Amino acid sequence: MPGVGYTVIPSGRLNLPESEDAAAAAAVQAALAGRGEWYEPAAAPSNGTLVHLAEAARASIARDGDWIEFGYDDEGDPKWSDRATAFYVAIAPFARSGIVQIEGEDGARWSYTYADGQITQQGWNGWDGSIEPFGEYADRTGSSQS
Repeated sequence: MPGVGYTVIPSGRLNLPESEDAAAAAAVQAALAGRGEWYEPAAAPSNGTLVHLAEAARASIARDGDWIEFGYDDEGDPKWSDRATAFYVAIAPFARSGIVQIEGEDGARWSYTYADGQITQQGWNGWDGSIEPFGEYADRTGSSQS
């Protein structure tokens, strides 16, 4: 059972072309809107970028050309949730390569490896114990485990 308030520290870098950023951001917004809960699509800028949506990833995101870099941002108290999983799955079709590592507050470590529009998870998600980031999100993204 997922715990309440599971703090995470993400890090990593993905090759996600700047030309694909708007489409990736739209996919994230659609995935979050499909989740319901607190996410308000109208609250995000219509020309939003992945940098604007970093809070959903429970990270800070910086763009460097065709790369996006993930880091820890303690502003807003970054707690993992299904919305974070939805973010990482939604960007998969747009990512060419890279890895995002996640460290949970209890020392749990897992990562998402991206290659040619696919995502695979290494390790156990410390928040919910899952071994793959798919479930209900796979149908929305077309991603499948390699």
